[in-house]
Amino acid sequence: MSLTSKPLGRGRRVAAGSLIAATALTLSACQNGTDSSSHSSSAAAPATSTASSAPTSGNSAQSSGNSTHPSNGARPSGGSKGVPNASQADPSAMTESDRCTAANMSLHLGRTDVGAGNIRVPLVFTNKGKQACSLRGFPGVSLIQRDGSGIGEPASREGGAGGAVQLQPGQSAHAVLHTVNEGVSDIPCWKNSQIVFVYPPGSKESMTTHSGGLRVCGGTFTVTTVAAGVPS
Repeated sequence: MSLTSKPLGRGRRVAAGSLIAATALTLSACQNGTDSSSHSSSAAAPATSTASSAPTSGNSAQSSGNSTHPSNGARPSGGSKGVPNASQADPSAMTESDRCTAANMSLHLGRTDVGAGNIRVPLVFTNKGKQACSLRGFPGVSLIQRDGSGIGEPASREGGAGGAVQLQPGQSAHAVLHTVNEGVSDIPCWKNSQIVFVYPPGSKESMTTHSGGLRVCGGTFTVTTVAAGVPS
Protein backbone atom coordinates (compact mmCIF):
# COMPACT_ATOMS: atom_id res chain seq x y z
CA MET A 1 0.00 0.00 0.00
CA SER A 2 2.82 2.41 0.80
CA LEU A 3 4.45 1.73 -2.60
CA THR A 4 1.19 2.67 -4.38
CA SER A 5 0.57 5.86 -2.41
CA LYS A 6 4.06 7.38 -3.03
CA PRO A 7 3.77 7.54 -6.86
CA LEU A 8 0.31 9.13 -6.49
CA GLY A 9 1.71 11.88 -4.24
CA ARG A 10 4.54 12.58 -6.69
CA GLY A 11 2.06 12.81 -9.63
CA ARG A 12 -0.08 15.35 -7.81
CA ARG A 13 2.95 17.46 -7.01
CA VAL A 14 4.04 17.40 -10.67
CA ALA A 15 0.53 18.40 -11.83
CA ALA A 16 0.42 21.25 -9.31
CA GLY A 17 3.84 22.45 -10.44
CA SER A 18 2.72 22.43 -14.08
CA LEU A 19 -0.39 24.47 -13.19
CA ILE A 20 1.71 27.12 -11.38
CA ALA A 21 4.13 27.35 -14.31
CA ALA A 22 1.27 27.78 -16.79
CA THR A 23 -0.29 30.50 -14.62
CA ALA A 24 3.05 32.36 -14.41
CA LEU A 25 3.42 32.27 -18.20
CA THR A 26 -0.10 33.66 -18.64
CA LEU A 27 0.54 36.53 -16.20
CA SER A 28 3.80 37.33 -17.95
CA ALA A 29 2.07 37.50 -21.32
CA CYS A 30 -0.61 39.88 -19.95
CA GLN A 31 2.04 42.16 -18.44
CA ASN A 32 3.92 42.27 -21.74
CA GLY A 33 0.72 43.21 -23.55
CA THR A 34 0.10 46.12 -21.14
CA ASP A 35 3.65 47.44 -21.60
CA SER A 36 3.28 47.39 -25.39
CA SER A 37 0.09 49.46 -25.22
CA SER A 38 1.77 52.04 -22.94
CA HIS A 39 4.67 52.56 -25.37
CA SER A 40 2.23 53.22 -28.25
CA SER A 41 0.50 55.98 -26.25
CA SER A 42 3.77 57.73 -25.39
CA ALA A 43 4.93 57.57 -29.02
CA ALA A 44 1.81 59.52 -30.13
CA ALA A 45 2.36 62.37 -27.64
CA PRO A 46 4.98 64.39 -29.64
CA ALA A 47 2.53 64.80 -32.57
CA THR A 48 0.02 66.56 -30.29
CA SER A 49 2.74 68.80 -28.89
CA THR A 50 3.92 69.81 -32.38
CA ALA A 51 0.39 70.68 -33.47
CA SER A 52 -0.13 72.88 -30.43
CA SER A 53 2.93 74.94 -31.31
CA ALA A 54 1.52 76.04 -34.70
CA PRO A 55 -0.18 79.29 -33.48
CA THR A 56 3.22 80.63 -32.39
CA SER A 57 4.47 80.82 -35.98
CA GLY A 58 1.16 82.38 -37.06
CA ASN A 59 1.56 85.17 -34.52
CA SER A 60 5.04 85.91 -35.81
CA ALA A 61 3.70 86.25 -39.33
CA GLN A 62 1.06 88.70 -38.19
CA SER A 63 3.63 90.81 -36.37
CA SER A 64 5.87 91.01 -39.43
CA GLY A 65 2.91 92.18 -41.54
CA ASN A 66 2.62 95.48 -39.67
CA SER A 67 5.50 97.17 -41.53
CA THR A 68 4.55 100.14 -43.71
CA HIS A 69 5.38 100.67 -47.37
CA PRO A 70 4.71 104.31 -48.31
CA SER A 71 4.35 105.05 -52.01
CA ASN A 72 4.69 108.08 -54.29
CA GLY A 73 7.68 109.35 -52.31
CA ALA A 74 5.76 110.18 -49.11
CA ARG A 75 7.47 108.59 -46.14
CA PRO A 76 5.86 109.05 -42.72
CA SER A 77 8.23 110.21 -40.00
CA GLY A 78 9.09 107.55 -37.45
CA GLY A 79 7.11 107.67 -34.23
CA SER A 80 4.39 109.94 -35.60
CA LYS A 81 1.13 108.98 -33.91
CA GLY A 82 -0.88 110.58 -36.72
CA VAL A 83 0.19 107.98 -39.29
CA PRO A 84 -1.90 104.78 -39.56
CA ASN A 85 -0.45 101.30 -39.82
CA ALA A 86 -1.68 98.31 -41.78
CA SER A 87 -3.68 96.95 -38.84
CA GLN A 88 -6.07 99.92 -39.08
CA ALA A 89 -7.34 98.68 -42.45
CA ASP A 90 -10.25 96.25 -42.07
CA PRO A 91 -8.69 92.78 -41.50
CA SER A 92 -11.81 90.95 -42.73
CA ALA A 93 -10.72 91.48 -46.33
CA MET A 94 -7.28 89.92 -45.86
CA THR A 95 -8.50 86.37 -46.46
CA GLU A 96 -10.09 87.13 -49.84
CA SER A 97 -8.03 85.65 -52.66
CA ASP A 98 -9.28 88.26 -55.14
CA ARG A 99 -8.65 91.28 -52.89
CA CYS A 100 -7.69 94.53 -54.65
CA THR A 101 -4.16 95.59 -53.71
CA ALA A 102 -2.34 98.91 -53.77
CA ALA A 103 -0.31 97.65 -56.73
CA ASN A 104 -3.37 97.24 -58.98
CA MET A 105 -5.32 100.37 -57.98
CA SER A 106 -5.12 104.12 -58.34
CA LEU A 107 -6.31 106.60 -55.69
CA HIS A 108 -7.72 110.13 -55.77
CA LEU A 109 -10.12 112.42 -53.90
CA GLY A 110 -13.54 113.06 -55.41
CA ARG A 111 -15.63 116.22 -55.31
CA THR A 112 -16.02 117.76 -51.84
CA ASP A 113 -19.57 117.95 -50.49
CA VAL A 114 -20.16 120.82 -48.04
CA GLY A 115 -23.46 121.22 -46.24
CA ALA A 116 -24.98 121.84 -42.78
CA GLY A 117 -21.55 122.42 -41.27
CA ASN A 118 -20.18 119.07 -42.54
CA ILE A 119 -17.44 118.39 -45.07
CA ARG A 120 -17.42 115.05 -46.87
CA VAL A 121 -14.81 114.00 -49.40
CA PRO A 122 -14.93 110.71 -51.39
CA LEU A 123 -11.73 108.67 -51.32
CA VAL A 124 -11.85 106.89 -54.68
CA PHE A 125 -10.17 103.55 -55.46
CA THR A 126 -10.03 102.51 -59.14
CA ASN A 127 -9.07 99.07 -60.43
CA LYS A 128 -6.31 99.69 -62.96
CA GLY A 129 -5.45 96.00 -63.32
CA LYS A 130 -6.50 93.54 -66.01
CA GLN A 131 -8.61 91.32 -63.74
CA ALA A 132 -11.58 91.85 -61.44
CA CYS A 133 -10.81 92.28 -57.74
CA SER A 134 -12.75 93.02 -54.54
CA LEU A 135 -12.66 95.49 -51.68
CA ARG A 136 -14.43 95.13 -48.35
CA GLY A 137 -14.30 97.14 -45.16
CA PHE A 138 -12.60 100.30 -43.93
CA PRO A 139 -9.37 101.78 -45.28
CA GLY A 140 -6.76 103.11 -42.85
CA VAL A 141 -6.46 106.86 -43.50
CA SER A 142 -4.28 109.68 -42.20
CA LEU A 143 -3.31 113.20 -43.26
CA ILE A 144 0.37 113.99 -43.57
CA GLN A 145 2.69 116.72 -44.83
CA ARG A 146 5.24 116.35 -47.64
CA ASP A 147 8.02 115.68 -45.15
CA GLY A 148 6.07 112.67 -43.87
CA SER A 149 5.05 114.18 -40.52
CA GLY A 150 1.58 113.19 -39.37
CA ILE A 151 -1.23 115.67 -38.73
CA GLY A 152 -3.63 114.93 -35.89
CA GLU A 153 -4.88 111.36 -35.56
CA PRO A 154 -5.81 108.66 -38.12
CA ALA A 155 -9.45 108.66 -39.20
CA SER A 156 -11.81 106.69 -36.97
CA ARG A 157 -14.48 104.41 -38.44
CA GLU A 158 -17.98 105.64 -39.15
CA GLY A 159 -20.97 103.35 -39.81
CA GLY A 160 -21.21 99.61 -40.46
CA ALA A 161 -18.72 97.35 -42.18
CA GLY A 162 -20.81 96.73 -45.32
CA GLY A 163 -20.30 94.00 -47.90
CA ALA A 164 -17.71 93.21 -50.55
CA VAL A 165 -17.53 95.41 -53.65
CA GLN A 166 -16.26 93.75 -56.84
CA LEU A 167 -14.43 95.98 -59.28
CA GLN A 168 -14.03 95.06 -62.92
CA PRO A 169 -11.01 96.64 -64.67
CA GLY A 170 -11.59 100.40 -64.81
CA GLN A 171 -14.37 100.42 -62.19
CA SER A 172 -14.21 102.42 -58.94
CA ALA A 173 -15.34 102.22 -55.33
CA HIS A 174 -15.16 104.89 -52.64
CA ALA A 175 -15.05 105.55 -48.92
CA VAL A 176 -16.10 108.92 -47.48
CA LEU A 177 -13.87 111.13 -45.33
CA HIS A 178 -15.83 113.34 -42.94
CA THR A 179 -14.96 116.42 -40.91
CA VAL A 180 -16.77 119.67 -39.97
CA ASN A 181 -16.46 123.35 -40.82
CA GLU A 182 -14.34 125.67 -38.73
CA GLY A 183 -16.39 127.28 -35.96
CA VAL A 184 -18.82 124.37 -35.56
CA SER A 185 -16.89 123.31 -32.46
CA ASP A 186 -14.56 125.00 -29.99
CA ILE A 187 -11.93 122.33 -30.72
CA PRO A 188 -9.18 123.95 -32.83
CA CYS A 189 -8.63 122.91 -36.45
CA TRP A 190 -5.55 120.91 -37.46
CA LYS A 191 -2.91 122.20 -39.86
CA ASN A 192 -3.68 122.09 -43.58
CA SER A 193 -2.64 118.74 -45.02
CA GLN A 194 -0.78 118.05 -48.25
CA ILE A 195 -1.08 114.29 -48.64
CA VAL A 196 -3.68 111.64 -47.79
CA PHE A 197 -1.89 108.47 -46.65
CA VAL A 198 -4.03 105.33 -47.11
CA TYR A 199 -4.00 101.59 -46.56
CA PRO A 200 -6.73 99.99 -48.72
CA PRO A 201 -8.98 97.57 -46.77
CA GLY A 202 -7.00 94.52 -45.70
CA SER A 203 -3.80 95.74 -47.36
CA LYS A 204 -0.25 95.87 -46.02
CA GLU A 205 0.81 98.26 -48.79
CA SER A 206 0.10 102.00 -48.65
CA MET A 207 -1.13 104.49 -51.23
CA THR A 208 -1.04 108.29 -51.27
CA THR A 209 -2.80 111.11 -53.09
CA HIS A 210 -2.83 114.90 -52.89
CA SER A 211 -5.19 116.13 -50.17
CA GLY A 212 -6.11 119.45 -51.81
CA GLY A 213 -5.33 121.20 -48.50
CA LEU A 214 -7.96 119.21 -46.57
CA ARG A 215 -8.12 120.43 -42.98
CA VAL A 216 -9.80 118.68 -40.08
CA CYS A 217 -11.79 120.81 -37.63
CA GLY A 218 -13.81 120.15 -34.50
CA GLY A 219 -11.80 117.03 -33.68
CA THR A 220 -13.93 115.14 -36.24
CA PHE A 221 -12.14 112.93 -38.75
CA THR A 222 -13.86 109.71 -39.82
CA VAL A 223 -13.95 107.29 -42.75
CA THR A 224 -16.75 105.01 -43.94
CA THR A 225 -16.49 101.51 -45.36
CA VAL A 226 -16.03 101.23 -49.12
CA ALA A 227 -19.09 101.35 -51.39
CA ALA A 228 -19.52 100.84 -55.11
CA GLY A 229 -19.18 103.68 -57.61
CA VAL A 230 -18.27 107.34 -57.15
CA PRO A 231 -20.66 110.02 -55.78
CA SER A 232 -21.80 112.42 -58.53
